[in-house]
Amino acid sequence: MRHFITVIAMTLATMGFAHAAGNITAGQGKAGMCMGCHGMDGNSMVPMFPSLAGQNERYIAKQLRDVKSGARVINEMTGLVGALQDQDFEDLGAFYFTQVAKAGQGADAALAELGKTLYMGGNAETGVAACAACHSPTGKGNSAAGYPSLQGQHAPYVVAQLKKFREGARHNGAATAAVRINDGDTRMMRDIAFKLKDFEIDALAAYVAGM
Repeated sequence: MRHFITVIAMTLATMGFAHAAGNITAGQGKAGMCMGCHGMDGNSMVPMFPSLAGQNERYIAKQLRDVKSGARVINEMTGLVGALQDQDFEDLGAFYFTQVAKAGQGADAALAELGKTLYMGGNAETGVAACAACHSPTGKGNSAAGYPSLQGQHAPYVVAQLKKFREGARHNGAATAAVRINDGDTRMMRDIAFKLKDFEIDALAAYVAGM
């Protein structure tokens, strides 16, 4: 049933929830303050700072809004986004979406292979849905639905975020109108991460890092 709800959410999302258009050129100019942590072209050189290259506009804009509102706590960014407005967020999203994500390095091949199995097929025994259902088989995510790209994302960053979802420290998944609950979050990521063991999280992180 949960997978069916997820599919319905993705279908409705791709039918077109309107959002403000970002300006790529304007976003490039505004990205100067981001480059120290996220790289000149959005490919971060620091494993704990996410790469933004190729990330979809809707997801970036939502996360920036959440940081500004306090819905997502990133201490390093709080002072940077305070003066920014919605159009700034859309412009930054548009710019980073045009940048090319570079594949990183996963861990050993066996760990990455386990991660691939989980990513593509989930784990029926523990009720873990396939990551590919929302993030696409190639890891590019779903731009229309606002589901983030995972391609080449640093493994330590992915591990940290999955554990935050699992522990309830992060609760601002890419909510769409089709599956909102009272706190405005889809809970999909929290529910999935709660069922993941540490070694499974490590494996998924290793796989997506090499995508």
